[in-house]
Amino acid sequence: QVQLVESGGGLVQPGGSLRLSCAASGRISSPYTMNWHRQAPGNQRELVAAITNYGRTNYVDSVKGRFTISRDNAKNTMYLQMNSLKPEDTAVYYCNFFQRGMNYWGTGTLVTVSS
Repeated sequence: QVQLVESGGGLVQPGGSLRLSCAASGRISSPYTMNWHRQAPGNQRELVAAITNYGRTNYVDSVKGRFTISRDNAKNTMYLQMNSLKPEDTAVYYCNFFQRGMNYWGTGTLVTVSS
């Protein structure tokens, strides 16, 4: 089993920044992929950003140039730096961990972008 703990969500004004963290613990073995998903009210959950064990990244078009995903393999921790936040970024952000065919999810952290 792998446990995921997210942190860093909150209320921020449009144009502001937040940094999300996801710490993984438990039975972890490389390689593994970590992703950030989000789900806004009334919408389906969508993949926001992904990072492989080797640091290769991928982003949904709506966040390219504003969000940066990174990871610290020594700490089994993933980050999402979110800049120039927009009201449409408001959602619950979920950490996802994929290892050896198994998917694990965090409980989510709420990000609200509002003036």
